[in-house]
Amino acid sequence: MTTLTHDELLHHCQELKQELSSYREMKTRFKQSEERLTRLFNNLPGMAYSCSLDHKYHPTLDFASQGCIELFGVLPEYFTKQHTNVMETMAFPEDLPSIRKEQNAAIDGHRPYKMLYRVRLGNNDHKWIWDQGECVYDEKGTPTHLEGIMIDISAQKMREFELLQENRQLQASLGDRYKFRNIIGKSQGMRDVFKLIMKAAKSDANVIILGETGTGKDLVAQSIHAERGTPGAYVPVNCGAIPANLMESAFFGHKKGAFSGAVSDCQGYLAAADGGTLFLDEVGEIDLSLQVKLLRALESKLYTPVGGSEPRSSNFRLIAATNRDLNEMVRQGTMRSDFFFRLHVLPIRIPPLRERIEDLPLLITEFMSRYTGEDASTHRLPLKIRAAFDAHSWPGNVRELQNVIERYLTFGDCVFSELTMQDPDKAPDIEEALEVADEGSSLAETMNLVEKHLLLKALEKNHWKKGQTARELGLNMRTMQRKLKKYGL
Repeated sequence: MTTLTHDELLHHCQELKQELSSYREMKTRFKQSEERLTRLFNNLPGMAYSCSLDHKYHPTLDFASQGCIELFGVLPEYFTKQHTNVMETMAFPEDLPSIRKEQNAAIDGHRPYKMLYRVRLGNNDHKWIWDQGECVYDEKGTPTHLEGIMIDISAQKMREFELLQENRQLQASLGDRYKFRNIIGKSQGMRDVFKLIMKAAKSDANVIILGETGTGKDLVAQSIHAERGTPGAYVPVNCGAIPANLMESAFFGHKKGAFSGAVSDCQGYLAAADGGTLFLDEVGEIDLSLQVKLLRALESKLYTPVGGSEPRSSNFRLIAATNRDLNEMVRQGTMRSDFFFRLHVLPIRIPPLRERIEDLPLLITEFMSRYTGEDASTHRLPLKIRAAFDAHSWPGNVRELQNVIERYLTFGDCVFSELTMQDPDKAPDIEEALEVADEGSSLAETMNLVEKHLLLKALEKNHWKKGQTARELGLNMRTMQRKLKKYGL
């Protein structure tokens, strides 16, 4: 046995003392690091956890952060003292197979796992949990732990469910009735309009309705207002019918004596629309000076009557409509760009009737029932009238159709000559098309037969060039493709 000298023993003691000091310093640093990590985990928006794994990949929860209090309503010790996989006891039984499958596949594949499942709480309530983490392996590659975080996403799942229900209700409404309030149509173009109406009704954003004269822009605006359910009034304004020198007074109102003829105070459209909807039809007719003042009212919800000095407020929702090209008006300087962008937040384009001819039978039935007060099936249109309706280009759109139906019910078959005079090139085709229809056919059957015949004739005339045929018939390519598929052409 080697005997140490006094100096060697002293040196050895000093080394031990230094090692002990280093150990204590390392232990302190480790404890500080552990405390920092624990603080970090406890402040995460969810529950951080660590699970040990046995040889069958069965996890046992060893650590849970303070987030479990908000997430599950229990202290971390509730999980760690049970020495088992607590989450499997809380998860819905029907979700367990997918949980285990994803977890085991991630461990074997050395990749992170992501799981979505439901858990039951002590009050018989449940939550949707997003569970994301990764496996830890030892130096031999053996899985030893799972480390991850759980987050409550119940609010998002509930919103997804609400949106799904809303979509199903909307689809059922559109699919069963082909009618959205007072708007009729089953074509894809009109279904798109119905969806945008629902979207607009859930928002405060300004809406611009684009479409030709007679397409029903006012009906769309009324539907948005009605779906919105605001207590205020719906105030329609035909901007093209107001003289330029009276526009400011019409919108903002005026005080007594503000101008010649102002014998009393008068409120304008903005005051009338407070708490409701202001619908500006033909918005392109508003002059530049009034656009500036309307823009200020839109942004601040404040306005001043003509001849007044005290500003007033009006919390209105704006819907505008036009049949003009507003972009071109901005380029020409007849519309301010800032006013245009304030209007053009949520655009809704209404397709012209010639692009949704499949809606024609529904519209005819509706108008005939409206004017006769009876079921339209009792009033059968003659074949030549049905064919003329189908072949007509309808430049006046739904409003023109409504007027034609009213004239037909009043004056009879002279409507046929009116329509064929407007479309003289199509008159021979209309007469020829009558030969393919049976006098006893229903309206829908006749319209389909005539439409197929006219479509086939146009294709043959244009050597089956679909684009050229679509332009001649006044159809867009999507409508053209749908009709070709419908009739097997």
